[in-house]
Amino acid sequence: MFSRFFNKASCQASQDSAIEAPMAPITTDNSPKNLVQSLVAGRQIAAAAAAEGDSCEFGSAHYFALCGLGGILSCGITHTAVVPLDLVKCRIQVDPAKYKSVFNGFRVTLKEDGARGLAKGWAPTFFGYSAQGLCKFGLYEVFKVMYTDMIGDENAYLYRTWLYLSASASAEFFADIALSPMEAAKVKIQTTPGFANTLREAWPKIYREEGLNGFYKSLVPLWMRQIPYTMMKFACFERTVELLYKYVVPKPRADCTKGEQLVVTFAAGYIAGVFCAIVSHPADTVVSKLNQEKGATALSAAKKLGFAGLWKGLTPRIVMIGTLTALQWFIYDAFKVAMRMPRPPPPEMPESLKKKLEGKTE
Repeated sequence: MFSRFFNKASCQASQDSAIEAPMAPITTDNSPKNLVQSLVAGRQIAAAAAAEGDSCEFGSAHYFALCGLGGILSCGITHTAVVPLDLVKCRIQVDPAKYKSVFNGFRVTLKEDGARGLAKGWAPTFFGYSAQGLCKFGLYEVFKVMYTDMIGDENAYLYRTWLYLSASASAEFFADIALSPMEAAKVKIQTTPGFANTLREAWPKIYREEGLNGFYKSLVPLWMRQIPYTMMKFACFERTVELLYKYVVPKPRADCTKGEQLVVTFAAGYIAGVFCAIVSHPADTVVSKLNQEKGATALSAAKKLGFAGLWKGLTPRIVMIGTLTALQWFIYDAFKVAMRMPRPPPPEMPESLKKKLEGKTE
């Protein structure tokens, strides 16, 4: 199924290519005007060439590769930039008696470790979240097109929120497998005094003490944290952009400048980020506790923390994740603009669906 999908997604037209219409039998067409449906309802993209002004075709292998590169930049840069806040957040979660608040956490860290101490864990953060970003954004675009192809453009429009949720969950499943080893090293460096100061020290030590399990023991709670987070991140962002253009922005997206469109992207990203932080925070606390304590399980860590403990560090995480999500979407969209990639407008009802609805009302 995957090979069939990628052959179609790569938009390589041939004289004998078969074009699938949603919910219809396969038919062949030897004309040079063969078309493939895009995710955006009612929009079609010529298979033979990119649209005028675009550097690649929507849904092509080149397009997906650029989406992955944009994900590396957006996640790797932003997560590394907020390492000091992330370090304090993790320490509040695992040792609230010592690190009582955000400001207290910064003060204690500066006193004990100096300014360099705030950068602890930057290397696993950069490499881990770069790998995660590659899978998160790149595979999201892949799964979004794949699922649209499976259910047809009418259903993709009617159930687009479910489409965003399922595509983002599928992408994050693989993204967390890429992230987990680096996340384990990051948390160990940040929350276990004397364990290690660098990635080069942490990885051999984790493997020596816990084997491969040490890198993946928090994968399930990581899925519990990241999958709901990413589902909210993508679905809330997509629908918020749609609503902003519909009710807030005084003119259609096509009439907005690239700068104005990026402002809308940033605003929608921040709104999505606030919700992301709330729904994923308890699992984030468990992940921090798990990686701090050798031999702990997700259930034992949750019991030890208690209900109130699961919500420790929520305020700095809302600030961190809200800013992160907004900047990630901004960088990702700006990268698309810079690379002249196709940026489809918000979904519109397909003409075929409009005719069906009009027929029912007559």
